[in-house]
Amino acid sequence: MDITVPTSHGTVRGRQRHGVTAFLGIRYAAPPFGPRRMRPPQPPEPWTGVRDALEYGPSAPQPGYRPPISDLLPDARPWGEDCLCLNVWTPGPGRTGGSLPVMVWIHGGAFRNGAGSLPLYDGTRLAADGTVCVTLNYRLGAEGFALPADGTANLGLLDMIAALEWVRENIAAFGGDPDRVTVFGESAGAMSAVTLMAVERARPLFRRVIAQSGAGHHTHPADVARRLTERLAALAGTRPTLEGLAATPPERLITANTALAQELAGSHDRDRWGEAAGGTLTLLPVVDGTTLTARPADALAEGHATGTDLLLGTNSDEFRFFLVPVGREHRVTEAAVRALLASYGLAPDPALAAYRAARPGATPADLLSAVVTDHAYRIPALRLAEARAAHGADTYLYEFAWPSPAFDGRLGACHTLEIPFVFGTLGTALTGPDAPAGLSDRMRGAWTAFARDGRPGTAGGQLPAWPPYGTERAVLRLGDGPATVRRDPARAERLLWQQVR
Repeated sequence: MDITVPTSHGTVRGRQRHGVTAFLGIRYAAPPFGPRRMRPPQPPEPWTGVRDALEYGPSAPQPGYRPPISDLLPDARPWGEDCLCLNVWTPGPGRTGGSLPVMVWIHGGAFRNGAGSLPLYDGTRLAADGTVCVTLNYRLGAEGFALPADGTANLGLLDMIAALEWVRENIAAFGGDPDRVTVFGESAGAMSAVTLMAVERARPLFRRVIAQSGAGHHTHPADVARRLTERLAALAGTRPTLEGLAATPPERLITANTALAQELAGSHDRDRWGEAAGGTLTLLPVVDGTTLTARPADALAEGHATGTDLLLGTNSDEFRFFLVPVGREHRVTEAAVRALLASYGLAPDPALAAYRAARPGATPADLLSAVVTDHAYRIPALRLAEARAAHGADTYLYEFAWPSPAFDGRLGACHTLEIPFVFGTLGTALTGPDAPAGLSDRMRGAWTAFARDGRPGTAGGQLPAWPPYGTERAVLRLGDGPATVRRDPARAERLLWQQVR
């Protein structure tokens, strides 16, 4: 059955199946190309009549993944200029009086890949559980996060804000409560969600944040962002100006960004390249003094956004996703682990001893994965929780520990693995066909309870009492048996990073 809903720019037609209506490919901003390229998002042109919202819109320009990662993460649909669109799933368009909690998903992909249209992010199950689920696209790579010498930074963040403004203005017509919006995301999406907590213009647009495998450390100061943009422009054969970048075909900027990541892959020069050293991430949100006035971790440590509810966590073996599929685990040596520890500012001997003591029989690859998982994911999450606890703001912390059966179980609880459990889209290459549906039910119950009232422990009795992170450093561990609350897990490793990360 088809259902129409009015929006501020025109009426859209969605399709109902099994009690949930999906509205796909709704334009929230004008196409960011032509005279609008490399500029802040502009409102879409209004339309008359009824516009079909039955198919996903194009994704933002991006390189896509290469094997073997492309075997594990699906590529976004073909990209196109009309990419600033979003999707809405709702159990009650126009019939619930705007009373349902709203969950707005920001996808990951290292700020250079992904889209809200991936099957992994289908919002049907979350809507069936009593929320209005929204997924969105935003500009990626140089289009979204370069810093031209004479241009605007953080266009990707501004896209997210424009989408949230659309939600604020329109979501009641889809059954959602504009005063109960939860922004949730994974990896780059989680980093974006936490970054938005530090953006004054964005904070009134949402009430809660769920950050999966991403926190508040991953931004660039303006000098690093300019340096990266200058190098990317040189690789693309253009000038690092608004005119130069806007005149360069998207494909050439994508190729240059890929080349930049390859150049930085072996770099440990964090003074010069910041969080881009190592090449996993290149262009990031920028502390530009306008949209973003401080690194999110620092802003939240100073007491910003204490009124925003926060749930965040990490997976036990995040970095194994980047190590095992590409066959790197057998090439890691203890010398490489020591060099990495030193590059992070840790004393190699005591640090290596602490990590090895907690992992009897660990290989060098096991140790390296644990160290990078802590540096990139777990320690930033802990710092965020500690900072908020110091200001009396509740933060709920989790660890996802269910091991993937892929690659003979060598991935462990790797990066991205929790996503299909949150959305109820099991059966992926990482989860396999026999993933526990009950774990997905418990996670969706916790996430939707948090979106509803800010307390994930109210998920119908499916979880133990889940206290906020505080002096006892409580972390809920999910996935490797009954859910349990652990007090200060991996304490020895945590202490290594004091005053370092």
